[in-house]
Amino acid sequence: MSEHPRLRAIPGGLEEPVRPQGSPVPAVEGRGVPQAVPRTSEPTRRTVEREPLWREALGAQLRALRLEQGEKLSETAGRAGISPQYLSEVERGRKEPSSEMIAALAGALGISLGGLTLQVAEGLRRRQLASFARTSAPARHSGHLSLAA
Repeated sequence: MSEHPRLRAIPGGLEEPVRPQGSPVPAVEGRGVPQAVPRTSEPTRRTVEREPLWREALGAQLRALRLEQGEKLSETAGRAGISPQYLSEVERGRKEPSSEMIAALAGALGISLGGLTLQVAEGLRRRQLASFARTSAPARHSGHLSLAA
């Protein structure tokens, strides 16, 4: 039989007693005592607005289309073959509808699946450009904007 190497506990592992909160951290062999990183009161970078999830952008567009047509949840949901409660959750971005469900909702609102997808993508793009404009410093330019791909 071969002999197995002897294992030893990792510093700070389960074998060591719990160190009381606020007590100094012991030095690790070959390293100095860890120093706390000072906290600054100001953030190190600008706060960036969270990009919406696809289901949130889709839901907002579906709601906008439904309201634009002056319809109630129950009317659109009935034509799509779903419950008004489910449509409400989709519109609020709480549910991730299947591709079949998205097609049914698009049809119930009188728009093609491609048209709905394009509207959602354009809405996301407008939001992205507006966010970029808010966080960028004003710059002088010739009136033309070129974006690299």
